[in-house]
Formats: sequence, structure tokens, C-alpha cells
Amino acid sequence: MVTDNYQLKMQAVYNIAEICAQHGITDVVLSPGSRCAPLTIAFARHPRLRVRTVPDERAAAFIGLGLAQAQRRAVALVCTSGTAALNYAPAVAEAFFQQIPLVVFTADRPPEWIDQLDGQTIRQTDIYGNHVKGAATFPADTTHHDAKWHSARIVSEAINLAQQFPAGPVQVNIPLREPFYPKAGEAFHFEEVKVIREQPGAPTLPTTELAALRQELGQTSRALVVAGQYQHDAALLTALRHFGVDYQVPVVGDVIANIYLSAVPESKAQLAPIGRQDVFLAVPDKEQKEALRPELLITFGQSLISKALKLYLREYAPKQHWHIQAAGPVADTFKSLTRIIRMEPAAFFKAMLAEPAAREPRVIVANPAVRSAQHRTVPIPNVLLTPPDAAAHAAAPAYLASWQRAESWADDFLANFFNAAKQPFNEFSAFHLALQFVPSQAAIHLANSMAVRYANILGLANKPDTEVFANRGTSGIDGCNSTAVGSALAQPERPVVLFTGDVAFFYDRNGFWHNYPVPNLRVVLFNNHGGGIFRIIDGPRQQPELEEFFETRQPLTAENTARDFGLRYFTVSSFAELESALPVFFAAEGGAALLEITTDSATNAEFFEHYRSAVRTSHS
Repeated sequence: MVTDNYQLKMQAVYNIAEICAQHGITDVVLSPGSRCAPLTIAFARHPRLRVRTVPDERAAAFIGLGLAQAQRRAVALVCTSGTAALNYAPAVAEAFFQQIPLVVFTADRPPEWIDQLDGQTIRQTDIYGNHVKGAATFPADTTHHDAKWHSARIVSEAINLAQQFPAGPVQVNIPLREPFYPKAGEAFHFEEVKVIREQPGAPTLPTTELAALRQELGQTSRALVVAGQYQHDAALLTALRHFGVDYQVPVVGDVIANIYLSAVPESKAQLAPIGRQDVFLAVPDKEQKEALRPELLITFGQSLISKALKLYLREYAPKQHWHIQAAGPVADTFKSLTRIIRMEPAAFFKAMLAEPAAREPRVIVANPAVRSAQHRTVPIPNVLLTPPDAAAHAAAPAYLASWQRAESWADDFLANFFNAAKQPFNEFSAFHLALQFVPSQAAIHLANSMAVRYANILGLANKPDTEVFANRGTSGIDGCNSTAVGSALAQPERPVVLFTGDVAFFYDRNGFWHNYPVPNLRVVLFNNHGGGIFRIIDGPRQQPELEEFFETRQPLTAENTARDFGLRYFTVSSFAELESALPVFFAAEGGAALLEITTDSATNAEFFEHYRSAVRTSHS
């Protein structure tokens, strides 16, 4: 019978949903299509899966990325054949470089129909190339029991690979033959399936090697820790705080490193991270930069926003550079890499603290120039170190103090700069004001171009319970709205705030094109009616083609977009209007909202140049 044959033919496809559920996947984002109908039916009918439909595949993939980023587990994507799969590519690349697990199921024509001018048919095998951790092709015929066993194995292996450190996207291409749909009322069931689970392990180093690393560290007075983009990890923050105090080591990181969140109780040592490097490293003071030069650089995490820090560490290179990463390729960002240490960062920094029997007191020197509450050092009783070199022991607090003085100066500089009277209405000052109203425990998403740069200069030291996300794997503007939407869907009880510019916002409007409420989402849109970053960076701003060919001039406002997608809409064009709107906009009640801050691109560029000039002519 046709019914029996159809059930037999499609059972292995239906089992994909069951295998995903057994592996702990809870969320699926799919886009409608005919070729993917068997997959759609299987996922939609599974009782333990939340399935959301997003028509635009590019937006769908970024929403899936936002879900996976917030949940810290794999999310499944499902699309039909043809260019639908290509539209996943930007989010797949972002997930690859940001190490976010996605399992991408792409429906396809059977192999005999590839390159035969059939509709919605392209070459989908390994379509994402080097931007996935792996790619597999599902059997076109799964009626044989060995083929069925093979198909189940492929799905388990794909999910395991996606979540294995370093996490990332994996493609499973699924050739499907017609008929795609069961007959009305036809029996449907999920079989009991065998899954292959992978138990993660944590790499470590032998005791002798850890002791040798501690000894090397104890022999330098100028060690520096730099954190790249990293998810919030309470165990890491606690270990970092103790490590910094014990060794008197400055810890530096961008806003996306998430090293500013609270970690240890106030009764313990608090050695605040350094985050104003974009400010004080812009001062052309060679004496200060030489004073900040590390002998040993210790890094972990992914990319940095701060170009100033990257250029500084390339010019003032350390003698040694250790990078801490459990597995996967390691970049030599500063051209000084000398050692790769295969451990989780939290485990490494904890392991570097000496055993109690071998400890010797190290004095914690409070820097009198560090005045703010966020930049204090408080001694911990009985937190001691392996006996270091005597000269290094004496000089380490002075090196730390150099970084603390620079940080404290930058704090004061920014406070004085933004308190200056008679500022024109501009997006940098508006950004500074809006940050102060972000609700506690929010997840902040930063769009690429100027939003993420402004936030990195301004920092979030006064918001120790706020986590920051940004698509800095590829640094594209193409999915910033959608990623924030995915984050809001994943954690409906948490405020999710997106700071974005107009080009990124309008480019990804389809991120709001879905049927799922996100009452916790707030979008702060800075609309200067063009790509304002090109007026700020050297090169394009000096060119006569600036306005027509670089700025992407556009006359749009977000009012229609807000109306189309049911977002409460606020619009402001002055400081007074902004101050009045922010408390209402961020209020928990009322539902999803969009605040459009309209500024003039030329005024923004002039004010930001005024800021840069003020920094360059100051002395830290």
C-alpha cells in the first residue's frame, strides 16, 4: 500500500526530530517550503520541541543563533532546497567564528536530479564550505535497515559535533523524493531510536607543568591578562579576580568579554578589570605606553573590538604570549604567540593559584590614584602565592598601578567630557545617556558599526549584572535585529536591549517578521539616515564619493516598521525628549518597543572628532 510505503520511506526522516529531542535540543527554527515538508511535519508534531516559523531564511538563521547563544545549547534550523540554504550562510559563518552550536538541516533534491535544470535545485553538498565544523549527507533511500541505522548515526554525530568544544554549526543535507506529505488521517508516530551521546571532558595539565607555569609567572613583574569576546562564566570571573589579586596582574577586556559582571562577594578581594583602553591608549604618550608594556601576555576568548589595544600590543610586543584555549585553532592576533595552553580558562586561572602549603604572602598595594568604587583593591586574608622572584615580587604592584592610573584617568576624562555644557544633540552623547537607563539583569545586544564601538568606549562598569552580546565573529550588520529577537524568545523573563544604527536596523527588518511575541525586547535605534561610521573613520571621510557611495544615504524612519510588527514607537530628536522618553520606553510593562533617536550625521562626526581630539591632547 502507498500508506505503508510512505511511512516506511519517511520514518528515518521523522526520527530526526526524536533524535534531536533526546540530545537535549528544545528549539527549532524553520522556514516554510515544500521540499522540507517531511522535516516540518516531524518537528512540528514532536511533543518536546518548540518550533517557530520565520519566512526569511537569513533572519531565521540569526534568530536560531540568538536562541542558541542565550541557551548555550544547540538549536536546529530547517529550510527547503535551493537558495534557501544559501540564505543561511551569513548566520552559519557568524556561528562558526563565534563558536555557537547550530544543527542545519537543508532539504534537497535527490542526487540524480542535481544539475538537471529542475526547480529549486542547486549544489547543496558542503554548501557552507569551511564555515561549518562538518557536513554530512543523509541517505536518499532509508528503507534498508542499514541505511536507517546510518541515517540515525549521522544525526547523532552532527549534534555531538556541533556541541563539542569549540562549538559551531554542522550541516546535514537531506535529499527527499516525493510524495512529501502523508495522506489525511494517515498514522504518524516516532520510533524508539538509539542515539550516540558524547560525554564532554575537560583538558588539564600535569601537576609538574602547572608548577613550571606558576614559576614562570612568578618571575615576571609585568604580566597582563587580555580577554576576548566571551560568554558570562561566574567560575571564570571568580578565578580571574583571585588570580589578579594574587599576582597583582591587570585584567583587560572589551565590553563583549563579559568580565565586568559581579563574581565574588564584597568581603573578598575586588580588583576591577580594565575596560577604558580605547580611551587612554588613544593618548599619544610613549612614556605611558612603555610603562604599560607587558613582559608576559596571557589571553583567552575570541575577537577584540578595541583596535587601539590590538595595535598597541603589536607595537609594544611582550616577550611571551600564552593563549588559554581547550581545543581548536588559535589565532596569533598580536603576532607574539609563544605558547598554547590547552585548558578551559576558568580551570587554568584557578589552577595557577598555588597550594596552601607553598604559599607566601604578597602585599596588595592600593593605588591612591584609583578613586572610584569600581576600582578599589581590598586585601584577602591568607590568599598567598608560590614564592616569586624577589625583584618581580616588588615590581608587580607598580605595573598594576600603571594600568589602574590609566583607567582612573579615563574614567575622569569621560565623566568630565560628557558633563560639559552646550553639547549639540548627537548620537555619542545620546548613547551615553541611554546606557544609564538599561534595566538591571538585561541582555544587551550591540549591532555592528558604531553601536558596538560606542559601547566599548563607554563601558558598563556601573552595571555589574548586565551581559553583553554582539555578532563579532564576522562583524556583519546582516542579522543584528534577528539575533536579538532570538535572545528575547529564549529568555522571555529577561529584558533584552538592542542598540543599533539605521543601516543595520533596516537591513534586517525581516527579523521582526514572525508571529511570536517578544514583550521583553527594547530596540534603541540611532538613525542618522546613513552609514555614519564612514564620516568617522579615516579614508572614506576624505573622499568626494562619501555621501553617495559610502554613507548609504536613506530617508527612512522606523515608524512604519514599528507599526507593521506591533512595536510601541517612540521618536526623539533632542536631549530633553530623550530624557523624558527613556523611563517610559524601558518600563517593564507595555510590551516590545522601539525608540528612534534621530540625529544629524555631520554633527555626529564633528562631535566624535571633538572627542577624539580632546583625548589626543590630554595627558593621562
